[in-house]
Amino acid sequence: MQTLDSLNVSGKRVLVRVDYNVPLKDGVVQDDTRITSSLPTIQALLDGGASVVLMSHLGRPKGGPEAKYSLKPVAEALEKVLKRDVRFIGSLPSSDETLNDVQEMQPGDVALLENVRFEAGEEKNDAALSEKLARLGDAFVLDAFGSAHRAHSSVSGVAAHLPHAGGTLLAAEVVALSKLLHEPERPYVVIIGGAKVSDKLLVIENLLPVVDRMLIGGGMAYTFVKAQGGKIGKSIHEDDFLDKARELLGKYGDKIVLPTDTLAGDSFSAEANTRVVPTADIPDDWEGMDIGPDSQKAFTEALQGAKTVFWNGPMGVFEFAAFASGTNAIAKAVADLGPDTYSVIGGGDSVSAINKSGQADRVSHISTGGGASLELLEGKALPGVEAMK
Repeated sequence: MQTLDSLNVSGKRVLVRVDYNVPLKDGVVQDDTRITSSLPTIQALLDGGASVVLMSHLGRPKGGPEAKYSLKPVAEALEKVLKRDVRFIGSLPSSDETLNDVQEMQPGDVALLENVRFEAGEEKNDAALSEKLARLGDAFVLDAFGSAHRAHSSVSGVAAHLPHAGGTLLAAEVVALSKLLHEPERPYVVIIGGAKVSDKLLVIENLLPVVDRMLIGGGMAYTFVKAQGGKIGKSIHEDDFLDKARELLGKYGDKIVLPTDTLAGDSFSAEANTRVVPTADIPDDWEGMDIGPDSQKAFTEALQGAKTVFWNGPMGVFEFAAFASGTNAIAKAVADLGPDTYSVIGGGDSVSAINKSGQADRVSHISTGGGASLELLEGKALPGVEAMK
């Protein structure tokens, strides 16, 4: 992959695809992690004498402008952390008006375009849109790892028309995650959580031959427990994947670690009544909502001595305080492994959990890309990364 070092940006206007798909509430950015993650690339380009034109998507607008998905509040948040003026250009990115505005920019200037998904052709990787976007820069940098698995006009399409390179964030993500696939230091332990086996089946199948242990929690664990003949009450599960779960247990049963006890609730709510029960014997009217205390201890013990760790997905319904204990225990256990362990956190919920736990600065790498992280670990080629070669 070509990196920033391969571009001469002095006096040039550089179009940068960033990932500013951040949470907003009442027009205010609630978490600026993705914004601050883009600063090294922006600063490197400014130091190199460039003007910087940033573009991103936000949310899922329906192919046209929607006020609630405007990036204007993001421009204001960026201005604060970048500590310099950021011009917000509110016209459609492909418009002549936007082109005229960016052509007035001077070295050292920074501008953020309006939501690129307001363009109907963006998600179709429309060739005409890619050409119009390419008019906005003399070179293109992809730094949106969270969107690198999308073959969209602003991600891979525009790269065909301009000299291009991967940004600092994109390069760091690819290097960090590739270490999990290629000759990881052992023991290598993976923790997989979240609601559904179907969402992460490919990454489970791709990593099981590589890892020493795989700890499976969250809602997906109940599909495996039911496949073993366990009683899981009303717990979330996927009957269509029972055969696949049995197949994986039969082939890799010595590596897979499932929770033995569960914190169950009598309803899916923050105020549910709770009780700890065996994972394979959940009462009919109850549902598993978190791994239990014995499982927390077993998972923590299974992590001891690990030299490489990847964690994706919560251990329970951690957005409800009553069911956050398991996820918080894993966050602490991974962080406590210390600097001699290469630890990577991937996926939005896992990142949120590690941030909330206050342990984020004690792990090796926190990935900004949920779907992109998983697809890379599934062994898939990411269109954005391929376009940077």
